[in-house]
Amino acid sequence: MNYTNTQLFLFFGLVSLGTVLTRVLPFILFPENKKIPKYIKYLSDVLPYTIIGMLVVYCLKDISFTVAPYALPEIISIAVIAVLHLWKKNTLLSIGIGSLLYIILIRL
Repeated sequence: MNYTNTQLFLFFGLVSLGTVLTRVLPFILFPENKKIPKYIKYLSDVLPYTIIGMLVVYCLKDISFTVAPYALPEIISIAVIAVLHLWKKNTLLSIGIGSLLYIILIRL
């Protein structure tokens, strides 16, 4: 499907406006001198862990324990990520090494 220049301009303009608005809106609604409501504080404490949990479930939803390689790359990678994170306390290191290991394991 071909779009006109006007349609493309409007599309990217609206996407840009939406992105900027979602970045600026929290600063407008909750300035530094205003106390953050308890439910917003609660969400900021809980949502990161919830989102990570959802991503893990999503990534593991299609593995099969009955077909070779019997989910071994996933299990090994998750174990390495957990051990590295508990040992080094470095999220980027554990995710990076775990991802690299997973890619190597699924190629072998």
